[in-house]
Parts: sequence; structure tokens; C-alpha cells
Amino acid sequence: MEQLAILGGTPVRKNPISYGKQYIDDDDVAAVAEVLKHGDLTCGCKINEMENALCEVTGAKYAVAVSNGTAALHLAALAAGFGEGDEVIVSAITFAASANCILYCGAKPVFADIRPDTYNIDPNAIEKLITPRTRGIVAVDFTGQSIEHDAIRAICNRHKLLLIEDAAHAIGTKYQGRPVGSIADMTCFSFHPVKTVTSGEGGAITTNDEQLYHRLIRLRTHGITRNREEMVHPSDAPWYNEQVELGFNYRLTDIQAALLISQIGKLPAFAARRKEIVSRYDRAFSEMPELVVQKEIPESDTTRHLYILRLNLKALTCDRRQFFDALHEENIYSQVHYLPVYWHSYYEKLGYAKGLCPNAEAYYQEVMSLPLYYSLTDEDVAGVIKAVKKITAYYRK
Repeated sequence: MEQLAILGGTPVRKNPISYGKQYIDDDDVAAVAEVLKHGDLTCGCKINEMENALCEVTGAKYAVAVSNGTAALHLAALAAGFGEGDEVIVSAITFAASANCILYCGAKPVFADIRPDTYNIDPNAIEKLITPRTRGIVAVDFTGQSIEHDAIRAICNRHKLLLIEDAAHAIGTKYQGRPVGSIADMTCFSFHPVKTVTSGEGGAITTNDEQLYHRLIRLRTHGITRNREEMVHPSDAPWYNEQVELGFNYRLTDIQAALLISQIGKLPAFAARRKEIVSRYDRAFSEMPELVVQKEIPESDTTRHLYILRLNLKALTCDRRQFFDALHEENIYSQVHYLPVYWHSYYEKLGYAKGLCPNAEAYYQEVMSLPLYYSLTDEDVAGVIKAVKKITAYYRK
């Protein structure tokens, strides 16, 4: 065994643990194989079945399956009517797609700071950014914790704004007993492999608004409709369809839908295991003044996608990079979620500068994501905790 370059000694783990990983079992494989052998590969019945399953899980009236989470955000922003001259408020700490979807429509992202304890968008910061040009809010359920729906909905009602909830991290989460997906005007999900349930790639939008639903369906498939009521030149010919607006090919395949249907059946087990792991981490790290545990609002019953370890750098002799590298040498592979979106060089070219969101910028300097997924064993979790404690003791002031 090689000696560690940083701490010395033997790593706590012989084999590496990644920060995220999908869980696929024989039932998932069989569900996909059944479509490959006997079903339509695309535009078939599995899409409706998947959408119905999402409605059951989220409590939403309508669900629209799409090719990925970014496509979901793009179509939601288009259906919301965002366009040139509009401003849309979005969290500074999120994956770039949450803001990019605003740019895709020609509107301007306006970045709101986060709460320093929950890391979610701060309703007070939202209120201060509203102008006559503000049309909507894209609020992110960061790490899986629900946004503060009551406060944000009150802001939307006062200013006649549309709320898009980016719930890429949050399937299975509830806010005051209501499932995420049934509360915002539109809610966007991602089913990337590191998420709680996966279809490989894939996404969806849920809504309770019938008009938004029908527009999302059109936008998903090139802006083409077979509904006579939506046509400019209706025809009763059985083959006739008509493009009534500019849409996209954002369809999901039945192969992916079959996988997701199978995965949704395991969501209760996935959620329960993630909660167990989060609880173990919280108990271990909340006792250590060198570490900061993410706060959860009491309204959110959270199925966590990410576990954020935040360093109290004033109590340590290292910076975040040194701690990150030391974890890697213990075979604990962490990640950082996320760079403030407006720090990306593309956004810099658009005129955004550092200093917009002080809480978000301080957060970014001090955090990393620890392993969190269904198939982590108790031994794995113990190994992560042991490694964090070992490194913290080494760098403790």
C-alpha cells in the first residue's frame, strides 16, 4: 500500500467510493428488455405509463416526459412565455442549466443569494431583486430540500410572477406534507444516473395547469399538434398534423421510460436509505466545531440527493482544496456543487461580476459533497465518517 502524500498511513478505504451512483437491479433490466423485445422503442405506451406514475408520486395533474432535465427547464421557460426584455430570478447556487434555460428564451437571469444555513434561494433576496421587468422565478430545491414555498408563492402572488421549481434533486421530497411536483406552476425533474431515480438520461415537467400542459406537449415535439382546436387550418384527415409554433425534439424513448417506471417503484426504499445515511452523517459531524451541517427547514421532508460537508475554515489549518485532496487519498471521492453560476466564464462575458451574492460565494469556498446513494453499505458510511474525522483531526487548529 502506498503511503499517503498528505496524512501518511493507510487509507481508511481500500477501494474508492464515488459521491453518487445509480442502483440497477434485475427488475430494471427486465423492464427494459421487455420493451426491446416486444414494445415500441419510442412514442409508445410506456411514455404515458411513466407520466401517470410521476403524477401518482408527485400529486400533479399532468406530467410531460422529456429527454433530460435541461430540456424540462427549457420547455418550462418557453411555456411560461419568458422572452426578450424579461428578467427571471434564479438561485446563484445551482447547475448552470437552471439559468441557461432563461437565456435560451432571450430573457435575462437575475441571480438571488442563498440562505447561509439551508443553501436554498433566500426569499428576502428575491424580493429585493424584483423590477417592473421581472416575469418569473426559477427556484431550486438544492440538495433535495424543498424551497420555502409559502414565502415564495406570496412574492409571486404580489407581483404576478410565474414560479418554476427546479426539482432535479428533489423527487420524493415533501413540503408540509405535499409532494414536490404538485405545488409550483411548473416543476422540472432530472433522471440522470446520480439522481435518486434514473432513466439513464431523462426528465419531466409536472403542472396542474391544463393550458401549460398542452403547450408543453406541443413544444416537446417540434410544435406539432394533432388537436384540431389548436390548428390554424384544421382537417379531418387521419394523417394530418400541423406545426403551430417552433418546438423541439425533446422526446424520451420508451426504453428509458420503462427503466424509470421500474425505478419509481423503488423510490420509497431509495428515499428511506438516503435519509438513514444523512442522519448518520449529521450525527457524526454536528458534534465537530470544524464542520457545519446543512440546516433543514421544518416544512421539508427531504429526500436528499446531495450531502454537503461545509468546512469551518477558521477552525482548520487547511483550505477546501487540501481537505478535498486528503479525502481523495483516503479513497473517498467527493465533488463540489456548485460554482456560483455567474462565475462561469460565459456569464462573465455577459457582464456578470463577482460580488453579486456574498452568501453563495462564501458557501462555494467551503463545501464539498460526500458520497450519498442507495447502495452505500453501513461499512461504506462508517468509512466516510472515519476519513472525515481523521482529516479534521489532522488539520484542527
